[in-house]
Amino acid sequence: MHAQVKWIQGMEFSAESGSGHTVRMDGDKATAASPMELVLMAAGGCSSVDVVSILEKTRQQVTAVRCDVDGKRADATPAVFTDIHLHFVVTGTDIAEKHVERAVQLSAEKYCSVAKMLEVSVNVTHSFSIEAATE
Repeated sequence: MHAQVKWIQGMEFSAESGSGHTVRMDGDKATAASPMELVLMAAGGCSSVDVVSILEKTRQQVTAVRCDVDGKRADATPAVFTDIHLHFVVTGTDIAEKHVERAVQLSAEKYCSVAKMLEVSVNVTHSFSIEAATE
Protein backbone atom coordinates (compact mmCIF):
# COMPACT_ATOMS: atom_id res chain seq x y z
CA MET A 1 0.00 0.00 0.00
CA HIS A 2 1.30 3.46 -0.85
CA ALA A 3 0.19 7.08 -0.60
CA GLN A 4 1.71 10.41 -1.55
CA VAL A 5 1.07 13.75 0.14
CA LYS A 6 1.86 17.02 -1.63
CA TRP A 7 1.92 20.50 -0.15
CA ILE A 8 -0.41 22.94 -1.92
CA GLN A 9 -0.06 26.16 0.10
CA GLY A 10 -0.34 27.34 3.68
CA MET A 11 -1.36 24.24 5.64
CA GLU A 12 -3.23 22.68 2.70
CA PHE A 13 -2.15 19.33 1.30
CA SER A 14 -3.36 16.90 -1.33
CA ALA A 15 -3.02 13.19 -0.69
CA GLU A 16 -3.26 10.51 -3.35
CA SER A 17 -3.71 6.85 -2.54
CA GLY A 18 -1.97 4.08 -4.40
CA SER A 19 -5.32 3.28 -6.01
CA GLY A 20 -5.45 6.80 -7.49
CA HIS A 21 -7.99 8.50 -5.21
CA THR A 22 -7.30 11.96 -3.82
CA VAL A 23 -8.32 13.80 -0.69
CA ARG A 24 -7.46 17.28 0.55
CA MET A 25 -6.30 18.05 4.07
CA ASP A 26 -5.90 21.36 5.85
CA GLY A 27 -4.04 21.71 9.13
CA ASP A 28 -5.99 24.94 9.75
CA LYS A 29 -9.36 23.31 8.86
CA ALA A 30 -10.22 26.30 6.66
CA THR A 31 -10.62 24.49 3.33
CA ALA A 32 -10.66 20.78 4.20
CA ALA A 33 -10.63 18.32 7.07
CA SER A 34 -7.53 18.15 9.23
CA PRO A 35 -5.43 14.97 9.30
CA MET A 36 -6.79 14.15 12.78
CA GLU A 37 -10.37 14.57 11.54
CA LEU A 38 -9.51 12.17 8.73
CA VAL A 39 -8.40 9.61 11.34
CA LEU A 40 -11.88 9.78 12.91
CA MET A 41 -13.51 9.55 9.49
CA ALA A 42 -11.32 6.55 8.60
CA ALA A 43 -12.34 4.73 11.78
CA GLY A 44 -16.02 5.43 11.13
CA GLY A 45 -15.74 4.52 7.47
CA CYS A 46 -13.87 1.27 8.07
CA SER A 47 -16.28 0.11 10.74
CA SER A 48 -19.32 1.20 8.71
CA VAL A 49 -18.19 -0.95 5.79
CA ASP A 50 -18.08 -3.93 8.16
CA VAL A 51 -21.46 -3.22 9.75
CA VAL A 52 -23.25 -2.76 6.41
CA SER A 53 -21.61 -5.87 4.94
CA ILE A 54 -22.56 -8.01 7.93
CA LEU A 55 -26.14 -6.69 8.04
CA GLU A 56 -26.56 -7.37 4.32
CA LYS A 57 -25.40 -10.96 4.85
CA THR A 58 -28.05 -11.39 7.56
CA ARG A 59 -30.66 -10.05 5.11
CA GLN A 60 -31.71 -7.15 7.31
CA GLN A 61 -33.89 -4.57 5.55
CA VAL A 62 -31.47 -1.69 6.09
CA THR A 63 -32.16 1.61 4.34
CA ALA A 64 -29.45 3.74 5.99
CA VAL A 65 -26.47 3.48 8.29
CA ARG A 66 -24.79 6.44 9.96
CA CYS A 67 -21.75 6.34 12.20
CA ASP A 68 -21.27 9.29 14.54
CA VAL A 69 -17.65 9.36 15.67
CA ASP A 70 -16.49 11.41 18.65
CA GLY A 71 -12.87 11.75 19.67
CA LYS A 72 -11.19 13.22 22.72
CA ARG A 73 -7.60 14.38 22.49
CA ALA A 74 -4.87 14.82 25.06
CA ASP A 75 -4.32 18.36 26.35
CA ALA A 76 -0.56 18.13 25.82
CA THR A 77 1.49 17.96 22.64
CA PRO A 78 1.27 15.68 20.79
CA ALA A 79 -2.51 15.94 21.07
CA VAL A 80 -3.16 12.28 20.36
CA PHE A 81 -6.59 10.73 20.67
CA THR A 82 -7.24 9.31 24.11
CA ASP A 83 -10.83 8.18 23.47
CA ILE A 84 -12.86 7.46 20.34
CA HIS A 85 -16.51 6.47 20.40
CA LEU A 86 -18.36 5.14 17.36
CA HIS A 87 -22.15 5.22 17.52
CA PHE A 88 -24.05 3.49 14.72
CA VAL A 89 -27.56 4.53 13.79
CA VAL A 90 -29.14 1.80 11.68
CA THR A 91 -32.38 2.62 9.89
CA GLY A 92 -34.67 0.10 8.25
CA THR A 93 -37.70 -2.12 8.50
CA ASP A 94 -37.95 -4.93 11.07
CA ILE A 95 -34.26 -4.65 11.98
CA ALA A 96 -33.32 -7.28 14.57
CA GLU A 97 -31.36 -5.77 17.45
CA LYS A 98 -29.32 -8.97 17.85
CA HIS A 99 -28.04 -8.64 14.27
CA VAL A 100 -27.00 -5.01 14.71
CA GLU A 101 -25.35 -5.79 18.03
CA ARG A 102 -23.43 -8.69 16.47
CA ALA A 103 -22.40 -6.63 13.42
CA VAL A 104 -21.02 -3.83 15.61
CA GLN A 105 -19.30 -6.36 17.88
CA LEU A 106 -17.66 -8.22 14.98
CA SER A 107 -16.43 -4.98 13.47
CA ALA A 108 -14.99 -3.87 16.81
CA GLU A 109 -13.41 -7.16 17.78
CA LYS A 110 -12.36 -8.68 14.47
CA TYR A 111 -12.73 -6.77 11.22
CA CYS A 112 -12.09 -3.02 11.44
CA SER A 113 -8.36 -2.63 10.83
CA VAL A 114 -8.39 1.09 11.59
CA ALA A 115 -10.08 0.74 14.98
CA LYS A 116 -7.95 -2.30 15.86
CA MET A 117 -4.81 -0.31 15.10
CA LEU A 118 -6.00 2.68 17.11
CA GLU A 119 -7.10 0.66 20.15
CA VAL A 120 -3.47 -0.16 20.90
CA SER A 121 -3.19 3.33 22.40
CA VAL A 122 -6.75 4.73 22.34
CA ASN A 123 -9.84 3.71 24.30
CA VAL A 124 -12.19 2.82 21.42
CA THR A 125 -15.84 2.18 22.31
CA HIS A 126 -18.95 1.36 20.27
CA SER A 127 -22.71 1.68 20.60
CA PHE A 128 -25.73 1.56 18.33
CA SER A 129 -29.36 2.51 17.99
CA ILE A 130 -32.05 1.40 15.57
CA GLU A 131 -34.57 3.67 13.88
CA ALA A 132 -37.63 2.60 11.94
CA ALA A 133 -37.64 3.63 8.32
CA THR A 134 -40.23 6.21 7.40
CA GLU A 135 -42.24 5.41 4.32
